[in-house]
Amino acid sequence: MTKTLQTSAIESVQLSIQSIIGVVKNLSEKEIRWNPSAEEWSIMQIITHVAEAIPYWVREIQQIKEHPEKAWGRGLTDETRLKTVSVENVNSLQISDVLDQLASIPVYVEETLRAVSSKDLEIIAPSRNPRFDGKSVEFIVNHLIVEHVEKHEHQIQRNLSKYSQE
Repeated sequence: MTKTLQTSAIESVQLSIQSIIGVVKNLSEKEIRWNPSAEEWSIMQIITHVAEAIPYWVREIQQIKEHPEKAWGRGLTDETRLKTVSVENVNSLQISDVLDQLASIPVYVEETLRAVSSKDLEIIAPSRNPRFDGKSVEFIVNHLIVEHVEKHEHQIQRNLSKYSQE
């Protein structure tokens, strides 16, 4: 039996989120809130971003299924995205609350992806982001959910490596 794209995506998100939570819950608050540089995010900013972004992309998949004629997506300068990772927002959050949000993501992803058919994966809706115009729901699953979480999991490891060199 071969794994479906949905099953692989669900498993990948579950493993990545579990890994992120496993690492972060054992760190000090100083390590979590430390910024490697002015251009790089702290681990707190990373996990806050993941906790906002993945549910956002899951909702976009749901919206595309219901209204494939409507534009989906956002760019790097999206106001909600930027506010989520702002120092003011991140400093107002409790680490435990963000970890709880992260812990709920795999179930949300699974519920949505289990309801996505192979035909749904082929839907191409217009995108608000020109880079993503002409991309299918499958692209959202692979790149904006699965690879997105994996990328930030690796970013946390890079931050820890840099922190240990401090």
